[in-house]
Amino acid sequence: MTQTLILASGSPRRRELLARAGVRFEAIESGVSETRAVGESARDYALRLARDKALTVSTLHREALVIGADTIVVCDGVILEKPADAPEAVRMLKMLSGNVHIVITAFALARGGQVLESAPVESCVTFRTLSEDEITAYITTGEPFDKAGAYGIQGLGGGFITHVDTARDNVMGLPVANLVAALKRHGYRE
Repeated sequence: MTQTLILASGSPRRRELLARAGVRFEAIESGVSETRAVGESARDYALRLARDKALTVSTLHREALVIGADTIVVCDGVILEKPADAPEAVRMLKMLSGNVHIVITAFALARGGQVLESAPVESCVTFRTLSEDEITAYITTGEPFDKAGAYGIQGLGGGFITHVDTARDNVMGLPVANLVAALKRHGYRE
């Protein structure tokens, strides 16, 4: 008998990454508000959101193994979430231009309303220097608006990156190797 696995996310990128790993799952959005607590570090923020997402769905689907995940971008100590508008996306991309930043993707596994395991995975990402015209053209594509840090490594934003020190899937939103190993530790089998 295979166990039900639920991805507590509406992210098409996370769904794609998990499917590419050959994992069968259902996707259910958690509805968790992504609001940072005052003074909360980026690492703690990502971990809390991943846990909250997994727990929220796990309390409704108690027998399932539930995955929660969240991605945070940090540049020069500043947390860059999803940009609210074009001026904010421009500001973020100018900050990332010619700079190194950290992408933290945390994941959590829950069952029966309890977190079984959670961990943050960090990646160092280097951007090449971007021109004003490149930033403007990228903003007009609409790609930056649903992504932490205002770029997508899997899309046009991938052309801004000169180096990633870990697997690119972590920057995309799910540390697949770490997650699959955790799933096996908690008894998930196809």
